[in-house]
Amino acid sequence: MSDSQTLYAADYLITQNDARDIIEQAALVVQGNRIVSVGHRDLLEVMFPDAAQVQLGKAVIMPGLINAHTHVSMSLLRGYSDDKTLMDWLQQDIFPQEAKLSPELVELGARFSMAEMLRTGTTAFFDMYMHERSVFRAADEMGLRGVLGENITQYFPTVSCRDEEAYAELVRSLADEWRNHPRLRQAVLPHAPYTTNPALLRRCRELATETGALFGMHLAETKSETAACLKEHGLRPVPYCESLGLLQADSVFFHCVEVDAHDITILAEHRCCAVHNPASNMKLASGVAPVEAMLRNRVPVALGTDGPASNNAQNMLREMYVAALLHKVDALNPTACPAQLVLDMATRHGSEVLHDPLIGTLEPGMKADFIALSLEEPHMQPVHNIVSNVVYAATGMENKLTVVDGRELYREGRFLCCDYEALCAEMRQAQAWARR
Repeated sequence: MSDSQTLYAADYLITQNDARDIIEQAALVVQGNRIVSVGHRDLLEVMFPDAAQVQLGKAVIMPGLINAHTHVSMSLLRGYSDDKTLMDWLQQDIFPQEAKLSPELVELGARFSMAEMLRTGTTAFFDMYMHERSVFRAADEMGLRGVLGENITQYFPTVSCRDEEAYAELVRSLADEWRNHPRLRQAVLPHAPYTTNPALLRRCRELATETGALFGMHLAETKSETAACLKEHGLRPVPYCESLGLLQADSVFFHCVEVDAHDITILAEHRCCAVHNPASNMKLASGVAPVEAMLRNRVPVALGTDGPASNNAQNMLREMYVAALLHKVDALNPTACPAQLVLDMATRHGSEVLHDPLIGTLEPGMKADFIALSLEEPHMQPVHNIVSNVVYAATGMENKLTVVDGRELYREGRFLCCDYEALCAEMRQAQAWARR
């Protein structure tokens, strides 16, 4: 760890610690990739007189947001197909375009989404897609933290793998390539029950255990998925996955819209996590996940954007706002999904999904992943409750600083980890790919 220290100071600091402490006239001190102290600015300036200072002024420092489910490379398909049901959207438009993907296109789409996440305050993400080696490479170079995995279905050959054995070889090689990386970890990620078969799902579970990867899958996203699973297997999606031995403490399931009380009990018994994707579920009219019921039953629920083709953004501040409002109107209860709970989902619960206990809060010893939102814009004033301002008023464009693992990646309109203008030029050229 470097001996040099940097003190970041701002009007507010949201710790997200167990007490949910909020500090005014606050600062945190970073050394290397860790937070060494958090407290009042005046005190820390005395305690760390040799630290370089970054005075952020009228701003709030807070933990970096964790996007717990996305497909970052789908920025290539943002706006390509909208206003359709999930299965029509997938089968008529998305799957045919994805069949034409190359590793180079996947890397470009990933980099573009990563720039959007850094700009709007996301520091870590959980990604599933094809040609995922390209996403690993992009995340490594751009400096984000993440769990990444190759998406697989039973429809071989895929764009990445000729058959199931090739997929197993890919998982093992990615495990060898990225083992012990300080920021990146692999997951084994079959697509969904309706695009896989029991043998493949069991094989994926075995590969996750063998390689030390996490395990995840889209699950219980729509009523039609439940009906199809009942027809084919005689079980709802969650009990079906339990029957195959898929539910373990390292398992995370994306969406979980169509889960009933028995399903939730099963997820809790196996200590699985769920990820809520409100904007995507609303756009595709998939339904509303029973988030508070899952939380009451001790199923950790994190928050994710889903991919840029079904959201159509990678903006976790926007996602928090959508989540808070969706559950109020769904329950006809203004106390449902309060601001603090939504912030917990985007930080503390995200750390559980990524299985990284050293992110999600700002405390001594934690990894230095944090952001700073400006409080100077009209919509961010006055500050009666800073968490309320973050969840209900912020848009993402207030973010003025993104730090991951102690490294500044975005600051005051400048990307410090990529040539953003060149990236935009590449994306403009890539538009022709979608029209072919």
